[in-house]
Order: sequence, then C-alpha cells, then structure tokens
Amino acid sequence: MTKKTRPDIDEYFLKIASVVAERSTCRRHHVGAVAVKDKHILATGYNGAPAGLKDCLELGCLRDELGIASGTRQEICRGIHAEQNVIIQASLHGVSLEGATIYVTHSPCILCAKMLVNAKIKRFVTFGKYADDSFLSLFREAGIEFELHKKPPSGITRLP
Repeated sequence: MTKKTRPDIDEYFLKIASVVAERSTCRRHHVGAVAVKDKHILATGYNGAPAGLKDCLELGCLRDELGIASGTRQEICRGIHAEQNVIIQASLHGVSLEGATIYVTHSPCILCAKMLVNAKIKRFVTFGKYADDSFLSLFREAGIEFELHKKPPSGITRLP
C-alpha cells in the first residue's frame, strides 16, 4: 500500500488556485490565482468579465469568433485575467501584495507580468504554460522568482 503524504505548501496553494479557476467564465482557459504571504491567503482571482457584466458563457467568445490565437491580442477580450483580478481584489480590500507569492494555474501574459512587477510580488508559481513566454525576461530583470511545478493531483489527499 502506498503511503500518502501531506502536500507541500506549493502543492497546497496550487490546488487552491485550481479550485478558484472553477469560477472562470472564459471559454478558452480556466485560470485561477491565489496571492499568499507567510502561508496566508491575501486574495484570489479568476479570469472572466468585469463584475456584474455579461460574460463569455452568455455572449460567446469574441476571440474565437475572430480566430485570434492564444497568447496574442489580449486586448480583444471582455475578460479580465486571473492575475489582474487578484491584484484588483487585494486593492479593493486594502491588502498589499508586496513580497507575496502568486500561485496561478497558468504562466502570465506580458501585461499581467508588468502589473505583478509593479505590485512588487517576489515569487510566481504555476503548473501550466501559457502561449506567451515574454514575461520571463521581465521577471528576471525585476528579480521575481518563477517556478514551474508539476500539476498537483486533483483529488483530496487524506492522511491515515
């Protein structure tokens, strides 16, 4: 019988980001983000339309209709990215993300990467690759650690 082990802290928060992603209203990617500092959740965010407005599940995907490839022309989308929403949620509640780790189900686009640099995060942890890698040099220059982990198991680990 295989002994079950307790998830390490990165796996734990990546699993939480996966659950947050379940709230996404994007037809292409379900992305979840969790901002963490000192092992405490500061804010969460997922990708979707601005609060209170019609979303892609209701209206359809403009990017699909126009044949726009993933990783390009992010401005042609009614959705807000999970990283943007985690920054906005922290701001709305007066929470600084300075020095935080952001756990996200996908690597960031360049626009989100710029915002995360200005939010002064120190670490970005993910298990998924987005089609745009231009954030890597920006993160290096800003001193933000980037870690790509294995996708955590979706099941709940129960210890004996």
